[in-house]
Amino acid sequence: MLENCCAITGHRPNKFPWRYDETDSRCIALKAVLAEQIAALVNAGFTQFLSGMAEATDIWFSLIVLSLREKNPAIKLHCILPCKEQADKWSASSRDLYHSILDRADSIVYVSRTYYKNCMLDRNRFLVNHAAALLAVYNGERRGGTAATLRYAQKMGREIIVIDPITRLISRGDIVPGTAHS
Repeated sequence: MLENCCAITGHRPNKFPWRYDETDSRCIALKAVLAEQIAALVNAGFTQFLSGMAEATDIWFSLIVLSLREKNPAIKLHCILPCKEQADKWSASSRDLYHSILDRADSIVYVSRTYYKNCMLDRNRFLVNHAAALLAVYNGERRGGTAATLRYAQKMGREIIVIDPITRLISRGDIVPGTAHS
């Protein structure tokens, strides 16, 4: 685990009311709050950022980190991928963006070269195991990868920062998925 390392977890487009419409004012506002939180982490000494590169939250996080790296070369983006085929079924534009981020990443780690049932779960655990902090965009649902990743980070004693995607309120500390936002 790196003391200056932060990982991201968060929902994919189907969990947001705006789905794939990133021009929606709520999405724009969420991205602004995400950028503020990442900048605050940089100001607190975080320089290593881990992204699982899933659609929506992970991609936004990665783009923000790359933007901050332009001004501060100490900032590094590490892409932790569950398998080589992660983006194969995405839209062409989403795949192009995904590959453009990978081309600019400081490192790429594959949890597995090929897909298997738990490769996403194993990727999420890798993220938590290698980071001191977990930044999450989380809607409070008990089920799903984001909730499981938050529970694992809590169990592992990681610093947790949660952004509610609708209210954009920030929660810190012990977060029990399903109760913090109910």
